[in-house]
Amino acid sequence: MSQPEQLKNTKIQTIAAEDGRRWYSTISPEQWRTLIAAMLGWMLDAMDFVLYVMALTTLQKEFKYSSDIAGLLSSVALVTSAFGAMVFGVLADRVGRTRALMATIITYSLCSLGTATSQNFVQLMIWRGLLGLGLGGEWSSGAALVSETWPAEHRGKAIGIMQSGWAIGYMLAALLTAAILPTLGWRWLFVIGVLPALVVFWIRKGVPEPPVWAEQPKPKSRGKNPLADILGRDLIARTVKATLVTGLVMFGYWGLFTWLPAFLESPVERGGAGLGIVKSMGWIIPMQAGAFFGYLSFGFVSDRIGRRPAFIVYLIGAAILVPIYGQMARSPLALMALGPLLGFFGHGYFSLFGVMLAEIYPTRARATGQGFVYSTGRALSALGPYTIGAIAANRGLGSALALTSFFFLAGALMVLTLPEGRGQKLA
Repeated sequence: MSQPEQLKNTKIQTIAAEDGRRWYSTISPEQWRTLIAAMLGWMLDAMDFVLYVMALTTLQKEFKYSSDIAGLLSSVALVTSAFGAMVFGVLADRVGRTRALMATIITYSLCSLGTATSQNFVQLMIWRGLLGLGLGGEWSSGAALVSETWPAEHRGKAIGIMQSGWAIGYMLAALLTAAILPTLGWRWLFVIGVLPALVVFWIRKGVPEPPVWAEQPKPKSRGKNPLADILGRDLIARTVKATLVTGLVMFGYWGLFTWLPAFLESPVERGGAGLGIVKSMGWIIPMQAGAFFGYLSFGFVSDRIGRRPAFIVYLIGAAILVPIYGQMARSPLALMALGPLLGFFGHGYFSLFGVMLAEIYPTRARATGQGFVYSTGRALSALGPYTIGAIAANRGLGSALALTSFFFLAGALMVLTLPEGRGQKLA
């Protein structure tokens, strides 16, 4: 979009807001296409990533590896996703948000297809590790693309809509697994994972680079490396604080949601819910439906009351619900009723990161900052599942899960050290 066109759109959106039109009617077709592209990328990213979780038992039987090795494969993808977020974040700042987004989609799509060709455990681990690169990179490039394209007063809504794609992708993976795994087998399940690559052709044709990025100096004249920039004197304090917020919250998240299925399945004497083996669809769909509305609503709430207040409200909600869910709810009816609420508050706050991190970093290093903070926080959170598991061995799963409330509350307090960016124009 040229500068005159950008000014024209801004003027139209301002006039529309003044005459009382609904917010969505003020968004240009180009801005909607940008959001749809980022949301599809994140949704299909989730689908490809979660397919492994859904096929876990089948793969264990196929390649004859134990549960701890199965967990290692999940950890490999998370570790490489942290690396991918940093690599593609720098790439997005150097060559463009749209180009980096397309590269990440191609990466995780082809790696899903590669997973289908695995003949042994080592090949499976390599493909999972490579897929993780695309997982981490898609978020950092997509979040920067949306943040820089949408108007400031609706930026939170846009990021919330984009983030909700994860819940849709999660549910889509569950449905595909139920339809394909029992009939065609696990290899065809991962073959389906290559289809997201087709989205790239549409993105290449219909989604331009954000004007705020395009108007920056060319890569060779931009000065220092953006990674050095976010760790430099001017931005290091924000980087450290934002990383701590992300790490604390993700520690609670992964500690909670890694062990929730085991909690539901485990007997009461071990601190579980005593439900036996719960069908994946019966647990995933209600919880992820709540997560979808949590992601979506956070954007609207944060645009109304501010990023920090919204974040605190959602985290307090999660902190209250976790001990109730883990220690008081035992009947299937109570667990089913509380599941969507826990999904809502336990996921919704993730929509903060895309918008908050965009608002605390300048354009020259925005995608790098987003990728670094998000990926480093995810790496710090890797201790969450282990810590909760270790405590559960002595105190039971219900009591161990309640510990995650502390990390949610700590994250809520830590976010107060970061600036409020609601309505801020990106520079």
